[in-house]
Amino acid sequence: MASEDSSSDSVGKAKTKEQRPARATRRARRRMTGTERREQLLDIGRTLFAARGFEGTSVEEIAAKAGVSKPVVYEHFGGKEGLYAVVVDREMSRLLSMVTGALTAGHPRELLEQAAFALLDYIERYTDGFHILVRDSPVAQSTGTFASLIGDIATQVEDILGHEFKSRGYDAKLAPMYAQALVGMVALTGQWWLNVRKPKKAEVAAHLVNLAWHGLQGLEHSPKLVGRRRD
Repeated sequence: MASEDSSSDSVGKAKTKEQRPARATRRARRRMTGTERREQLLDIGRTLFAARGFEGTSVEEIAAKAGVSKPVVYEHFGGKEGLYAVVVDREMSRLLSMVTGALTAGHPRELLEQAAFALLDYIERYTDGFHILVRDSPVAQSTGTFASLIGDIATQVEDILGHEFKSRGYDAKLAPMYAQALVGMVALTGQWWLNVRKPKKAEVAAHLVNLAWHGLQGLEHSPKLVGRRRD
């Protein structure tokens, strides 16, 4: 009988040891705060929107990935549209901040290099965000589009160009148009580079600046069309 009691005690102790990790794990899984849950949903939404687009992503899938029910998503963002709008707004702010923050040089050519690198850096580090920005979505009409973002960046550049135009005797009123052309060239090249990733980033930046800078260096004060069309 003593041996049976001893055996029974051993089994009981073994079960107790097995149960402890389970209880410890449950205690470790603390409930997320509202802010933490919101950030989690934004991260999941960003990944899904980048991979499948706005139309291809559902609230059900977002909730499932987060391990919550659909009402939790609605509680934080009011629905898929609200979540998408916040993701787009954050990515637009991030890219604009990276580009404008990079423009610190004094020499115009180096400023061009900094702008090109800033956009390519964003594409490389925040690929999901860039995929979302360049995709068309009905929600983007109210949150802004990639084109409107490029316009914001061009506005930052036109002040620099305006100063250079004045110092070189060009019409400073044309600076906004040239700013749009330069920033648009870098942005479109960035979209292409996103898919091919060749040549290396520094080489892409160097070629972009080569085209932009030597084109600016050889600007005619009053350019004329060489073809027959004049209208």
